[in-house]
Amino acid sequence: MSQNDQSRRTIVVDGVPLPELLDETTIREVVHGFYGEIRHDDLLGPIFHDRIEPDSWPQHLAKMCDFWSATLLRTSRYEGRPLPPHLAIAGLGETHFRRWLKLFRKTVHRICPPEVAALFMDRALRIAHSFRLAIAFNRGETTIGIAPIVEKDL
Repeated sequence: MSQNDQSRRTIVVDGVPLPELLDETTIREVVHGFYGEIRHDDLLGPIFHDRIEPDSWPQHLAKMCDFWSATLLRTSRYEGRPLPPHLAIAGLGETHFRRWLKLFRKTVHRICPPEVAALFMDRALRIAHSFRLAIAFNRGETTIGIAPIVEKDL
């Protein structure tokens, strides 16, 4: 076994080794591509424009790269709580999450090989479901009817 083989650890996500094709470069391309789509979207763009100043976008993109790196590559770069900013957005609902997921799916399928796109989408769908439940709970709404969104329904 070479020195490189010994220093390279295998990351396992949900019992499956992480595809070697997933790396920091891919994460950066997905994050920057996705937020490029969002910033021009008629539904989601205004939400971001109201909350992120133009000169703050580089920091936001870096934070999102850290988030996805921590989520998929198991790095420890992300320090934050992603839910509270979403709880503060009045009116954030199902339509917004479905659009977010559609744009995310479009981005990952454009940039990533299928097994990496599937990994990104699995995480995005889980995150969306968790946020939808938390937002409803925070608003005092019932969560009983909130079913997970599945990719084929986007």
